[in-house]
Amino acid sequence: MRRRHLLLFLLLASCASPHVKYPPAPQPAPAPRPAPTPRPTPGPVTPVTPPTASGDIAFDTWAADFYPRAVAAGIAPATLDREFAGLTPDPRVGNLDNHQPEFSKPLSDYIKGVVTPGRDAIGVRKRADVPQFDFIEMSYGVPREILLGIWAMESGFGAIQGDFDVVRSMATLAAQGRRRAFAEHELIAALKIIQSGEFSRAQLHGSWAGAMGQTQLIPSSFLSTAVDGDLDGKRDIWNSPADALASAANLLYKGGWKAGQSWAREVSTPAGFDWSLSEGPKLTPLEWAAKGVVRADGLPWTDIDQPVPAQLVAPTGARGPVFLLFPNHFAIRKYNNSLAYALAVGLLADRYSGMGPLVKPWPQETPLSLADRMTAQRALAALGYDVGAPDGVVGLKTRAALRTWQQARGLTADGYLSLAMVQKLTAETQPPAAPTAAPATGPASAPADAVPPAPSAAGPETAPSPPPR
Repeated sequence: MRRRHLLLFLLLASCASPHVKYPPAPQPAPAPRPAPTPRPTPGPVTPVTPPTASGDIAFDTWAADFYPRAVAAGIAPATLDREFAGLTPDPRVGNLDNHQPEFSKPLSDYIKGVVTPGRDAIGVRKRADVPQFDFIEMSYGVPREILLGIWAMESGFGAIQGDFDVVRSMATLAAQGRRRAFAEHELIAALKIIQSGEFSRAQLHGSWAGAMGQTQLIPSSFLSTAVDGDLDGKRDIWNSPADALASAANLLYKGGWKAGQSWAREVSTPAGFDWSLSEGPKLTPLEWAAKGVVRADGLPWTDIDQPVPAQLVAPTGARGPVFLLFPNHFAIRKYNNSLAYALAVGLLADRYSGMGPLVKPWPQETPLSLADRMTAQRALAALGYDVGAPDGVVGLKTRAALRTWQQARGLTADGYLSLAMVQKLTAETQPPAAPTAAPATGPASAPADAVPPAPSAAGPETAPSPPPR
């Protein structure tokens, strides 16, 4: 019986599947996870304050106010701590910003001072000194002659770049408050450059107003437009002419530069021309020709320029050179928003292109004092013309007001403020002179018992008050 059970067991074992699933081996218990570190209960946020202690109360007060706003703009507190440690205002910057020359330099003197034979000769030589010019022109459409003009105007072809600490300059201007928004914006841009590691603060040197490198870019323009023109992996506008010039070309391109178009052309006007059109409508050269305005050199307009609207300007009045300004002129003014600056750059570029001098020479101008300019503005305001705040700067508003006043008086309405115009405006707003008393024909003195006349019910007679100054 026992033997039968044994045989039966062996028979069943031989029929079982050879792939036996064994229970899994016991695994070691997982190590216990560490208990989470309890988070501290949030307390009051410690305000971010600068380490500045310059001894200048106004500067330190501004720095304390600026610090948290800089942090909010993306500047790390560590960067601010490092760059603001020991920071003091630069008295040179303050003096330069507050200084307004008593006499403004006439535009003709400015142009004659920068468009010179010596600068012409250097620019012509520099045309061959930058091998990347072909690449820059192809990339941005800006001709090398315009870039040479900017290079000449901004730094004397890289020779004069300025030695001011840009961070300190911008902090000084911001603390003074006259241009606080601009200065703080540029200061934050400079700190971003430093924080990125691209350049150190010691490398950020430039003019007292924050312009840097051979083509004098302000920090925000560096961040948005500086490029690597020599393809060495850096945007070194201080030491690489190719980088500086390519960055300037990029700025003009972003400012609307159109390849192939003129920047401006000197024109001549007919007798009896309506000068109130200056700085006014933008018409095509053919539309201007219908008003008698033609190129001063007698050449025809190019096919590219013919359909382009242009604005007529007479920078020194009807007796000086007159220009049609094309859109590329205004692209240059994105670099520096000054008519005189853009004219100087363009005229230098024309010289580098082989063009001769202007057909009509610049007139001899009399410098106007700050008092003269402000007197004219106040007189125009007293006569009901909008000149903005009288500040001595003869800008677009002042010229437009003057042009309207000249036209109303039957004068040449070219908007040019000469000393003669200042005198005419002054005379018109001066109170009339009091009449001279006629000599007495009676006795030298009234008799002792004479009764003086009763005063008028209206009170004593007075001269009208002069217009506010």
